[in-house]
Amino acid sequence: MSTSADPLAALAALPGVAESVNAVRKAVDRVYGHRVMRRRSNEVTSEAALRGARGSAALAGADWALEEVRRRTDFGPEGEPRTVGAALRLTAEAGQLLNIWRQSPLRVLARLHLVAAGGAEGDEGIGRPRQSGEPVDEPLIGSDLPLPDADEVAGRLDGLARLLLAGSEAPALVTAAVVHGELLALRPFVSRNGLVARAAERIVLVGSGLDPKSICPAEVGYAELGVAPYMAALEGYASGTPEGMAVWIAHCGRAVELGVRESTAVCEALQRGAA
Repeated sequence: MSTSADPLAALAALPGVAESVNAVRKAVDRVYGHRVMRRRSNEVTSEAALRGARGSAALAGADWALEEVRRRTDFGPEGEPRTVGAALRLTAEAGQLLNIWRQSPLRVLARLHLVAAGGAEGDEGIGRPRQSGEPVDEPLIGSDLPLPDADEVAGRLDGLARLLLAGSEAPALVTAAVVHGELLALRPFVSRNGLVARAAERIVLVGSGLDPKSICPAEVGYAELGVAPYMAALEGYASGTPEGMAVWIAHCGRAVELGVRESTAVCEALQRGAA
């Protein structure tokens, strides 16, 4: 990452990033301008939350049909049901943490992991960054992406928090992509890092004002684009090269656009009285 006074703004100047930012902005503006949003935005938000949670769970290995997620009320303590339940809990929790995020991103990340893990504060490995020697259970990310040690994780998390608190002129998409990519690359917790990273990205997109009503679920887009492209783009981020960073930001932008398309379809269905 750039060592300039505003490294996020430096990323925004990379070739191709401005095009992604503009495409996302236009897409978001279009869905916010839909006539349904004037009267029924709460319904669109609720549906986007459900679909976003389903998409995030799919990337974590629990690829359930939307209607199955909608109808289920029991999410067991193990396996895919636990993953889906964690994604739903995170989606509900993220919207309550915006004010805290602006003051203490690390506190929010700890809370998100606590919610995702479904444990209690103080349980081993839950709600805190991993310590030296602790294993990481993150099946999506294989051995091709090196796992930073606990000391590097602590330092980079602190750097990320300082960067966010300092503020930036960078577009929301760039900041959200960096938060998402950094958390996936670091895997700071013993489990559920992907779910936490995508929830944190959602907080940034909402809190920045790009998507204040949380109706543009990027998680839907990531799931639609597929695991292999997601991981390939993440490897670009982890490389730290300008080209790799630009690829990751563009991938995140495309995911937001697909989330917009999903919510536009929801708006159309509501307008027809079909949802």
